[in-house]
Amino acid sequence: MTGPRQTATSGYDYVTVTGSGKSVAFREVSLERDLARLHTWLNSDHVLPYWTQNDPLPQVRDTIRERATDDTQTLYIGYLDHVPMSYWESYWAAQDRIGEYYDADPADQGIHLLIGPPEYLGHGYAPVLIEAMVAFQFQHPETQRIVTEPDSRNERAIRAFETAGFERAREVDLPDKTGQLMFREREEVAA
Repeated sequence: MTGPRQTATSGYDYVTVTGSGKSVAFREVSLERDLARLHTWLNSDHVLPYWTQNDPLPQVRDTIRERATDDTQTLYIGYLDHVPMSYWESYWAAQDRIGEYYDADPADQGIHLLIGPPEYLGHGYAPVLIEAMVAFQFQHPETQRIVTEPDSRNERAIRAFETAGFERAREVDLPDKTGQLMFREREEVAA
């Protein structure tokens, strides 16, 4: 059974329709189906400063394969109106390195996100996508908090998370970046 803004669709793990009528959907990454797309996105000019994974295709394949087989996270391709346009890592925060930087509950989940094609930047899509992923993650009944830690230089991403209801906590020095630790609590999600 689905709610008034959700639709049942095969091939997706989660689908919702936004207030503006746009559909947002997520499906798990398939290495065979998505490798070229992910390699292109990770090597895009707007992604490189923050993800720093401008690796050759074989190395991207190995990295995605390793991440996809890690049972503490799930990788997704995000769709807007049935067009693949974003990459997501949904993870158990207490089992991720970020869990060392705050009092993580075992059911806390985290988000990593990138928008792939540059034509999707600057149109206000990111907060809508983030809201959909948060709703998807809160389907786990024990999850009370979602965490993210975008690069502190990435004000565009930080604003998108704030627009989607995340609150800044503090900056954290991670091995590969200074991240802006942000949280979204369950009670802040509309029923």
